[in-house]
Amino acid sequence: MPPSSPNDLSTISPTPGLETLGVQFTAMGGLCEVRLESKTLVQMQLKSIAELCAEEVKRIEKKYSRYDSQSIVSKINQSSGKQSVAIDPETHTLLEYAQTLFDSSSGLFDITSGVLRRAWRFDKKIPPTASELEPLLPLVSWNLVQRDAQAFYLPFVGMEIDFGGFGKEYAADRAALILQQSGIEHGFVNLSGDIRVVGPKATGEPYRMGIQHPREKNKLLASIPIQHGALATSGDYERFFEFEGIRYCHILNPKTAQPVRAWQSVSVLAPLAIVAGSCSTCAMLLENGGIDYLESSGFSYLSVDAMGGIHQKSATSQSM
Repeated sequence: MPPSSPNDLSTISPTPGLETLGVQFTAMGGLCEVRLESKTLVQMQLKSIAELCAEEVKRIEKKYSRYDSQSIVSKINQSSGKQSVAIDPETHTLLEYAQTLFDSSSGLFDITSGVLRRAWRFDKKIPPTASELEPLLPLVSWNLVQRDAQAFYLPFVGMEIDFGGFGKEYAADRAALILQQSGIEHGFVNLSGDIRVVGPKATGEPYRMGIQHPREKNKLLASIPIQHGALATSGDYERFFEFEGIRYCHILNPKTAQPVRAWQSVSVLAPLAIVAGSCSTCAMLLENGGIDYLESSGFSYLSVDAMGGIHQKSATSQSM
C-alpha cells in the first residue's frame, strides 16, 4: 500500500486545557497512527509534530524497503556477488543489531532468509517442493556476509537481505523519539500493531492496547495497559494459507526453509518496539525453545501455543 498524506483525526477535548490529536497515515503496507495529548501545546503544534513522525516513518520505509529499487537494501541485493555497497552509520547500526539477533537466536533470526520467498508464494497457496527450496538454502547464511562500518557485501549472486523482521519496529521507535524530543509526554505511535507508548494519558491512566486473537479475526485475545514502552506481536495468522489441513505461515525457519508451527502468536512488552518485535519473532522461530527464550528476556509476554494454550508472564515493572 503506497504512503498517503496524514489524515487529521483531532477532536475537541472534553477536558479544559487539554489538547488531543490523532493522525492516521499509511506506510509500510498498513495503517499507522500517532495519537497525542498535551496540556501545553496547541493543535497546530501537535499536528506539526505528528507530521514529523509520519515523515520519519516514510523516510525509513524508503531507505530500507526491498520494494523500492533505490533503497539501500535493494542496492545491496542488486550488487550481490558483484561488489560491496557503501553504508552509512544508521545502516551499520541496524546490521549490527541483525548480528545480535542472529547470535541470540542460534542463527534462526537470519536477515538473509528472505530469498526463501521465491519458493514460498503465499498467493499460490501450495507448499513448494523440495526441488524448489534446495537451490535457495545455500543463499541463506548470515555468516557468509562481509561487512565493516563502511561497506557491506553479499558474496554470492542471488543472496539478499531484508529488514522486514525489525524495520517497522525501528520506525516506531524513531517516531517516538521525535515525540520525546518535542516535549510530548502523553501519547503513542502505532504502526499496524507495532506500538510504542511515550507516556500515559494526561489523566495518568495507561493506554489500553488490544492483542489480536490468532484464530478469531474480530476478537481480541487481551487488552494490555501500557504507560511506557512497546508492544509487538508475531503470529502465524498474518500471512498464511492452509493446504490439506495444514497451516503454512510466513515465518520460516532458515535452516529447514519450513514454516514454524509451535506457536499461534507471541506478544512481548519491552522498552523499545524493535526489542519487543524481534523478541516475539525469535520466540516464534525457536518453537519449542520459545518459552525459555522469553523467560530469559525478563520481559512480559503473552503467547498462544499450537493447541490454543495460553502462556504468560508479567515482569515486575510491566503489565501483561
